[in-house]
Amino acid sequence: MAHKIVKNVKLNSSVRRLEIHAEDIANKALPGQFIVLRIDEKGERIPLTICETNLAEGTIVLIVQEVGATTIKLCKLPVGSYILDIIGPLGKSTEIKKYGKVICIGGGVGIAEIYPVAKALHAAGNNVFSIIGARTEEFLILKEQMRSVSKNLYLLTDDGSFGRKGFVSDVLGEILKKNNFDIVFAVGPVPMMAVVAGQTKPYKLKTIVSLNSIMVDGTGMCGSCRVTVGGEIKFVCVDGPDFDAHKVDFKELSSRSLRFKSAEKQCLLKIEKGNSNVL
Repeated sequence: MAHKIVKNVKLNSSVRRLEIHAEDIANKALPGQFIVLRIDEKGERIPLTICETNLAEGTIVLIVQEVGATTIKLCKLPVGSYILDIIGPLGKSTEIKKYGKVICIGGGVGIAEIYPVAKALHAAGNNVFSIIGARTEEFLILKEQMRSVSKNLYLLTDDGSFGRKGFVSDVLGEILKKNNFDIVFAVGPVPMMAVVAGQTKPYKLKTIVSLNSIMVDGTGMCGSCRVTVGGEIKFVCVDGPDFDAHKVDFKELSSRSLRFKSAEKQCLLKIEKGNSNVL
């Protein structure tokens, strides 16, 4: 069943907000879950987190960053075009309940993944402190949406072009010294999540990270997304994507992610030279 793109909005130079008709998924999706899509019969399968759902319209919202051949092609699809396959919702949803005082941290496009979690935690009656950061003002997305679900919102950019200059870990370190929290949720680049885990561990503060390891089938069959958690092999697509940050082997996770970087660069170079065969 093909799925129609009903909105395609540019958020910045490399990120798009896509709203896609997928009624069955919209009716079942919970915060933290994701989909796997295939644009056409020759397309690869890629996982994307469900940022929002619109039950009235039967749509899901995906925030997509152009980082490879498939995401570049996806972001170029005009309103009214169709995506061949979307499966989901996949993965275990984030455990939402009233914890008390909560920190939600998002880095880069990870902001789109932490937003539905922060929104659900806010609705459950939690006191939400949110910290979001990006390289520059251009890439600091969903600021107003995060503000609407946070009691306190801290905005950071690496270059100081908006909000405070610095990294999310700078603010995290400061507020951990001044307040007692019940749990932390973090989504972003692997190095960022590793740093967050290192900061919260001395406080014995439960910290949940949503991992974005390489996936192929999204059902636990291929093993591409395997990660070591607490000394045990887990599969992000079926056992996660949420895991106890203090148990994740971030060194291994980072190493496995780098395996695909060289192939990705080769593909992007071909696209820049006008070779559409890679799409």
